[in-house]
Amino acid sequence: MIHYKKNDPGDGLYAEIMVATVQPSLVQGVLRAPASKSSMQRACAAALLSNGASVIRNPGVSNDDLAALEVIRVLGARVVSQNRDSITIESSGVQPIASSMNCGEAGLGLRMFAPIAALSDKEITINGSGSLLKRPMHFFDEIFPSLGIRIESRGGYLPLRIRGPLRPADIEIDGSLSSQFLTGLLMAYAASGSHDASIKVKDLKSKPYIDLTLQVMKHFGVAVEHENYEIFHFKARAEKGFTPAVYTVEGDWSGGAFLLAAGAVAGPVSVKGLSFASTQADKAIMEALHRCGAIVSTDNDRIDIRPAALKAFEFDATDCPDLFPPLVALAAYCDGNTLIRGTSRLTHKESNRALTLQEEFGKMGLTIDLEGDTMKVQGGKGLSGAVVHSRHDHRIAMACAVSALRASGDTVIEVAEAVDKSYPRFYDDLQSLGAAVSLREESGE
Repeated sequence: MIHYKKNDPGDGLYAEIMVATVQPSLVQGVLRAPASKSSMQRACAAALLSNGASVIRNPGVSNDDLAALEVIRVLGARVVSQNRDSITIESSGVQPIASSMNCGEAGLGLRMFAPIAALSDKEITINGSGSLLKRPMHFFDEIFPSLGIRIESRGGYLPLRIRGPLRPADIEIDGSLSSQFLTGLLMAYAASGSHDASIKVKDLKSKPYIDLTLQVMKHFGVAVEHENYEIFHFKARAEKGFTPAVYTVEGDWSGGAFLLAAGAVAGPVSVKGLSFASTQADKAIMEALHRCGAIVSTDNDRIDIRPAALKAFEFDATDCPDLFPPLVALAAYCDGNTLIRGTSRLTHKESNRALTLQEEFGKMGLTIDLEGDTMKVQGGKGLSGAVVHSRHDHRIAMACAVSALRASGDTVIEVAEAVDKSYPRFYDDLQSLGAAVSLREESGE
């Protein structure tokens, strides 16, 4: 497995960074999709909120997953055994053992664990790193006081200083920016159980991610009633809501989408470990693959995909914005103009992904037009190898690597280690399929 030193883009210091060079390559083979960090982080939170020992099978090893494990440790959980197949976590609920916690660059981790940490009456400072320091978190300042939580922030940005305990109350939140804060509130309300309360949500996006939250909560003994995702109801009770469970982390459709895109443009590739019963939003990649004319067949949890004469397609990614990068890598090799809707969801990711995709793929000769909420990708004209930059965004790095497989000439990806956030084995897996990928360290800012 490839290892490299970390570089925190938020510290302004020079450090060793990794540069990946991807040569034009045909790929072939069978891979297992990585573990879903969306599923893993939610399972960590549920295990923390349960009184007893829970087992998480097929645990993730991405930076976001490791950050979640550290957060629940700070909040009082204990990892009593751990190997590549499972992790056993013991907990008695939220009982912080330190006055600060760091969520790394995990947007889900921050938005989910902040309400959960506020179940305690102890003051705790919540921080992060890298791009997370630049992402607005004003909704904490707006909502937390109405739940009895004292909060101080840096004008709506990290760090946050909070002190609970959270008292569930009837509130209304804006669900148009992210479903992740709602995930944390749902878990915290269910764990508190101190008051009858409801959460009203307007304009909820990414409903499949809330389905995943509700699915994980139910697995750990908590069923949440809701009215068409617009009002979520909670009843006061004496007993604790979450109960220990054995939970298997799903394969990750987000990471798997890059492998499937690679198969469509430079395959054949087979991907195992992705469940069609999953509620993960990025399962929608299959719809895009069918629309563009890739040759796809499925057998239980195995997906076989190989190239064909790919054609432009239309796709609404509003509920699955993480698919934009692999969709662009795919659309680059589709003949005609591909239209992808939902660019408004891309502003506050690890980078402003709409602009980043336009600029980095532009270096490779791909024209991307941004018109309102729609991205137009002018594909089918071929890409040229170029020097591109991940912008410290894991999905940009992976998208550039996939598109490089069919480019004319070598593609050099700067700050290639960004993939560690969600898919540490990405370059290893490309190499195992026969892709010519080499990595080297350089000094950088």
